[in-house]
Amino acid sequence: MSTAIATLGGVGLFLLGMTIMTDGLKAMAGSALRTVLGKAAATPVSGALWGAIVTLLVQSSSAVTMTTIGLVSAGLLTFPQGLGLVFGANVGTTGTGWLVALIGVRVSLSAYALPMIFIGALAKLLGTGRIAAAGSALAGFALVLYGLTTLQQGMGGLAESLHPSDLPAVLGSPGVSWLAGSVGLMTLIVVGLAMTAVMQSSTAAIAVTISAFYAGAVNLEQGAALIIGQNIGTATSSALAAIGASTTAKRLALAYVLFKVIAALIAIVTFPLTAAFMKSLTASIDGMTLLAAYHTAYNVVGVAVLLPATQWFTRVVERLLPSRQTPLQLALDPSALANPVVAVETARRVVAGALTTTASSISAMLMGAAVPEQNPPAAAALEEVRDFLSELKEPPETEAERLRMTSTVHALDHALRLNEVVADGGFPRHGTETAYDLRAVELCTQAMRAAQVVGDSITSEAAFSAQAPAIGWSVSPEIEAALAEIESASKELDALQRDHRAATLASVAPGKLTAADAIARIETARRLDRIARHCWRSAAHLLGRVAPDDLGPRSQR
Repeated sequence: MSTAIATLGGVGLFLLGMTIMTDGLKAMAGSALRTVLGKAAATPVSGALWGAIVTLLVQSSSAVTMTTIGLVSAGLLTFPQGLGLVFGANVGTTGTGWLVALIGVRVSLSAYALPMIFIGALAKLLGTGRIAAAGSALAGFALVLYGLTTLQQGMGGLAESLHPSDLPAVLGSPGVSWLAGSVGLMTLIVVGLAMTAVMQSSTAAIAVTISAFYAGAVNLEQGAALIIGQNIGTATSSALAAIGASTTAKRLALAYVLFKVIAALIAIVTFPLTAAFMKSLTASIDGMTLLAAYHTAYNVVGVAVLLPATQWFTRVVERLLPSRQTPLQLALDPSALANPVVAVETARRVVAGALTTTASSISAMLMGAAVPEQNPPAAAALEEVRDFLSELKEPPETEAERLRMTSTVHALDHALRLNEVVADGGFPRHGTETAYDLRAVELCTQAMRAAQVVGDSITSEAAFSAQAPAIGWSVSPEIEAALAEIESASKELDALQRDHRAATLASVAPGKLTAADAIARIETARRLDRIARHCWRSAAHLLGRVAPDDLGPRSQR
């Protein structure tokens, strides 16, 4: 009974420590996690490399995977780029196995762990921001070490009643037939899978396996077989998390499962050779290090096989799980709400797309096309963005991120008001234009065409820049010129309509216009001015070229 209690308590402390440490590391990383992943995944190869590095640092493949889902849903990464990050995360998550093999089971660190827990808890309770996050990470790491010590004690008791001969023999063991070895291999793979499924942590399951080997409860071949199953078991949590999730989340979860299965098939086919090779190294390398190396090599080989075939693998996943969502639904993926940076960038791109659509419609109307029906698709998309941002789960962390969100909300507000003006109608009727009407139409059309350039540039960006000027956005000279063109047209239209108002009202007394016609013309002129104004302000905010408080009285019209 004491052995079982020590073993279960060690596993529990290990899982608790990993959770606390991971939360602390993620809090310390903050928005840098999203920024690094967004910029590092230029190609699947670089994505795999940085996915492994970031996962190793934050000790959470799930954090990297969920952030990747948000980036892919927002259009900041392509699906193949996202796959590269997910592949790399599988390699990075093997780092904890090395911690267990090289330190955890060799030395009793409980005497050092307890003071570290105290210091970490003190920093967590008394500190704020990154100091508190660092305290969580330190306390979690110490709990992991303490849990490993407790687990080691439990496994020592287990070894007294459990011997490798009590478990199924696997391929590569001396004197074992191919059939019996194959059955034993598959049996231990299933056992390893079940261990991970129950613990919901392959890291904890592998810690148990390495500790059991150190205690003499399993041999090297049996430990390697358990690791194969434990690696497959990590896919169960991803599969469960994908139930009811978005199509993007389901695709990445399916890709994760397929990766694990393919890597496992490779490991099973090559197991006799691998077991013999590991056995030959035992004279110079201890078994715990060999098991940790096998865990890493297992995942590295899987990545090496699938990474060159990323495009093919992507097509297979997309065929197995076709999307029935509209592009807007794909963009406004609820999973992006977990990351403020990704959520705001998603909203910014959808607003830019809606601005492009609205500007194109206005240009067509000014050329004589029919006025669209109430609540056009662009307006509906903007309303979905408003609801999407209202569900944001956590506030932005830095001042730059808060400024970015504020500017995006301003852009959304102006885009909504732009669509309200369009829905009201009241454009110049062809055949009745004055010289003013023609010039006003020309200026407004000029602004709309330039707005389409700005909107298209934002929606076609490969990724957002974290090192650009202003509040984090990179703007090319061509886009700056387009924005300046919108601003110039808007200001000229404002001056034109103010001068025209007095002249139009004065034409009523001589009988040139009726009062109704004069008021209608003034209202049409004001509407064109408001269209250009809202278009300019929305585009400027989308590019980060307007401070949040830079709103004059005219912007409220």
